Amino acid sequence: MDKRYDDVIEFDRRQFASDNYSGICPEAWQALVEANSGHVASYGMDCWTRQAADALRELFECDCEVYFVFNGTAANSLALSSLCSSYHSILCHNASHIETDECGAPEFFSNGTKVLLVGGANGKASPKELEHCILRRSDIHYPKPKVISLTQATELGTVYTPDELSEFHELAMKYKLSIHMDGARFANALAFLNLPPKEITWKRGVDVLCFGGTKNGMALGEAVIFFNTELSKEFDYRCKQAGQLASKMRYLSAPWVGMLKDRAFLKYAQKSNQCAKLLESRLKKIDGIEILNTVQANSVFIRLSEEHARKLRERGWYFYTFIGTNGCRLMCSWDTTEEDVDHLASDIKAVLNN
Repeated sequence: MDKRYDDVIEFDRRQFASDNYSGICPEAWQALVEANSGHVASYGMDCWTRQAADALRELFECDCEVYFVFNGTAANSLALSSLCSSYHSILCHNASHIETDECGAPEFFSNGTKVLLVGGANGKASPKELEHCILRRSDIHYPKPKVISLTQATELGTVYTPDELSEFHELAMKYKLSIHMDGARFANALAFLNLPPKEITWKRGVDVLCFGGTKNGMALGEAVIFFNTELSKEFDYRCKQAGQLASKMRYLSAPWVGMLKDRAFLKYAQKSNQCAKLLESRLKKIDGIEILNTVQANSVFIRLSEEHARKLRERGWYFYTFIGTNGCRLMCSWDTTEEDVDHLASDIKAVLNN
C-alpha cells in the first residue's frame, strides 16, 4: 500500500485467502477490450453504462436506479448515507463488513450515523435481537434506528432465505425502517438459492442493494441499485463528492455487460460455491478437522491449532484467521479448480498427521 516493496507477496499457485486475489474472468476482460475503442462520452453518458444499467433492470425485473462505483466500501457507505441522517442509527450483525472492515466509512460518509450491533447464529442477524435493539430506547438522547443492513451472503458464508428476509421486511414496515443489503457476494447467494434475483431483493423489502462485481470475476466495480428510487435522490452528487464518479465510466460499467450476458456472473458463482462444497467434503474425511459452520456460499471455516495453521502457511498457503469465528477461512474464487481443492486438502491432511 505504501512504497515498502519488501512487503510485496507473490504466489506460485491459486490461493484460498480471498476471492479478491483472483484475476479477471474472460467475459469481463473481453468487454473491457471492446469498450477500449475510440472516444465515448465521459461520466456515465456512454453506451456501455446505459447497457449495463438496462441489463441490471432486466435481471431484477424492475425499473431501478443504478450507479457504478469503484469498490464495496464506497458502495455500502454512500448507499447507507442516502438512507439516514447523522442522528440516525444503522442496525447490523456484529460480524458485518460495515462494522468490522470498513474503517468507519459508513459513519464518516453519513456524518456520524451510529452503527448498532446485534447478534445471531452463523453470521445472520437475529430478528428478535434486532427488534430488541429497535425498542431498547426511544428518547431523544439516543440515535434513532433508521436502517437495517443485511449481508448476503454473510461474512460466514451463510445465506438468508426468502422467508428470513420477509421477517426483516415485516420489522422494517412495522418500525418504518429502510433495508440495505451488502451484496459483495450476492451472486454466490443467488447461486445457492437458485431463485430469480427479485425474490431475495425488492420483493422482500430491500430498498437498496450493493451488488458486488469484484469478488465475482471483475477487476473492480460495484453496482449500487436502488429499488426504492425515491431514496436515490441526488445520489449522483454523493458519488461525485466522494470521488466515486469515474470520468471514464465505461471501464467500470462495461464488465457488467459482459458478466450479465448469458448470466456469466451466475456461472462463476456456482463454480466457486461448488468448489467450497467439494473442499468441505474433502475436509470431512480428515480426522481432527472441525468445520465451523454450514457451507452455503464460497467459503469454508475450519478450526486449526496455531501450530497446524503455521505449518500450513509454511507449505505456501495463505488464509485469514480473523474473520467471524476465530477459525481459518478458506475462500474459493471464480477460477478455483478441483485440483486446487485437492492440493489444499492434501496439505491439510499432511499437516494434521505430522
